[in-house]
Amino acid sequence: MLPAHLLVIRSGATEYDLLGRIRGTLEIPLSNVGLAEAEAAAKQLAAAPPDAMYMADGACAEETAAIIGRQLGLRPRSLADFDNLDQGLWQGMLVEEIRRRQPRLARQWEENPWAVMPPDGEPLDEACDRVEAVLARILKRHPAGRVAVVVPHPLDRIIRWTVAGEPLGDLWDRDGAVPAVVDLPVAAGWKPFMRQQAILG
Repeated sequence: MLPAHLLVIRSGATEYDLLGRIRGTLEIPLSNVGLAEAEAAAKQLAAAPPDAMYMADGACAEETAAIIGRQLGLRPRSLADFDNLDQGLWQGMLVEEIRRRQPRLARQWEENPWAVMPPDGEPLDEACDRVEAVLARILKRHPAGRVAVVVPHPLDRIIRWTVAGEPLGDLWDRDGAVPAVVDLPVAAGWKPFMRQQAILG
């Protein structure tokens, strides 16, 4: 059996997010806006708390998980290889700066991130392999109930694509219109979404 629901919780915003800078794997703490977002997520979850909560590596996910865990009486757990997408030399740069300096590469990344890799960064397909392995371990540990993962952007989108086949969208855009907490029903016999089918489809 598998948990009935996987709750994907996007970590609160950092100053980099608010400025339009690429955070990736950089250790950036939550901004005041991010702290408020974490508190709001905790309140949203209070009516139906998850049975367990895992967090990605990195200051913003760990801070968000600590706030939520404190309010819900949960101890967030960490797992090896649960890191955000490494965007290499783009990390710390403004998105607009990359579009200006490397317009062709930026356009390729936005149109088809599978076909291009950030300089010195992590290929998207390798990141998906890593995420699939982590999710498989989490879901195996929890045969029933609801389990939550607290992750930074764009790791939240990668997980939602992996589990439910949701569009990846613009991996540079931390869309404020998307709910910070997304409830994904986990089907019986769940297997990672077929990547090649998603790319070609």
